[in-house]
Amino acid sequence: MAKLAYLGLGVMGAPMARHLAAAGHDLTVYNRSPAKAEDWVQAHGGRAVASAAEAADGAEAIFSCVGTDDDLAEVTLGHDGAFRTMKPGALFVDHTTVSAKIARQLGVEGKDRGFLVLDAPVSGGEIGAQKGTLSIMCGGTKKSFEAAQPLMQAYAARMVHIGGSGAGQTCKMVNQVAIAGAMQGVAEALRFAQASGIDLDRTFEAISGGAASSWYMTNRWTTMREGKYDYGFAVDWMRKDLGLAIDEARSNGAPLPVAALVDQFFADVQAAGGGRHDISALLTRLGK
Repeated sequence: MAKLAYLGLGVMGAPMARHLAAAGHDLTVYNRSPAKAEDWVQAHGGRAVASAAEAADGAEAIFSCVGTDDDLAEVTLGHDGAFRTMKPGALFVDHTTVSAKIARQLGVEGKDRGFLVLDAPVSGGEIGAQKGTLSIMCGGTKKSFEAAQPLMQAYAARMVHIGGSGAGQTCKMVNQVAIAGAMQGVAEALRFAQASGIDLDRTFEAISGGAASSWYMTNRWTTMREGKYDYGFAVDWMRKDLGLAIDEARSNGAPLPVAALVDQFFADVQAAGGGRHDISALLTRLGK
């Protein structure tokens, strides 16, 4: 059993923290909305505190899953941030999807202070977090990765060490770029099938076992045709992630024509009020 802290108890953070508690670890949790932390403690044990610094004080490992670069900077380097109270040798694992720039900055800051730091964005969505089957892309030293592995296995089906600080975040950008094209492809295929008037169930049966198959075809074909978009990975968050990738591409020179185009399609969905819908809501901008 390890003494752990978890910062951020949102859609992803709360179930990941729950898996750590279920594995027998002693958890102290912090959330920007205190009521959410108190509710989590009532359900899963541990204790809730008023700041990231208090949560990190004395912890062997600190995990975070917040929202943006600014949120992550606040809970680490801010006045009440975790880096102010972490002890030398402690491990910091960030599961937020943020820029590679801040991940590299935290890697440097952590090294200077004697911490182990891992940027470890996840893939698998809310369902993966609830089931404990996430895929985790990790950036940092080999020592940081090896320290985090036995803890992360409580909620991960796959953990891969990509490279140094920032490499995990860069890999997550690769992931989101691939998803953007795949999701748009499935949306267009379904709308084309609908317009053609062919049997949608038989069409799915015919193509989902071949080269056209993807996670999104398998898991969203039926919900999309039924017009159900009230779950899964939100359009707002996908636009944030694609923005990170597009910004990074300006630095490394990689062309992202499809990702940039699909990002604008997501903007159309947002403008129509679908920002909180699952990203399969791309279908809604293709007409009936």
